[in-house]
Amino acid sequence: MDDTRVWAFEESLWTGDADQYHTLIDDECVMVLPEQPFVMTGAQAIEAVADTPRWSEVTFSEQQIMRPQEGLIAIAYKAEASREGATGYTAYCTTTMRRLEHEEWRVVQHQQTLAPVAGGA
Repeated sequence: MDDTRVWAFEESLWTGDADQYHTLIDDECVMVLPEQPFVMTGAQAIEAVADTPRWSEVTFSEQQIMRPQEGLIAIAYKAEASREGATGYTAYCTTTMRRLEHEEWRVVQHQQTLAPVAGGA
């Protein structure tokens, strides 16, 4: 998967619905998010997305892509997301994807760490 497609794939997970998650999140995925229950499986994440308003837009910066072996991509980035009725959300994230077959990829790991609040202690 080329770099442009990697970032489009990742963006779709921020803005897509539960069907998008169901398609792109592996059954064996593990996630760590900054809200309870904190550690989730792929199935739990799909269920959580079904009940959560999606972000209307997200921008990435500080982007890194690593390809440690054929069929495995690990990315790290800063995400800034927004939606109507919500204050901005900023987090540092990692995602690991594995290829199942030609052009078919699934997320096997995702983590978000909230960015420090400017001026905070």
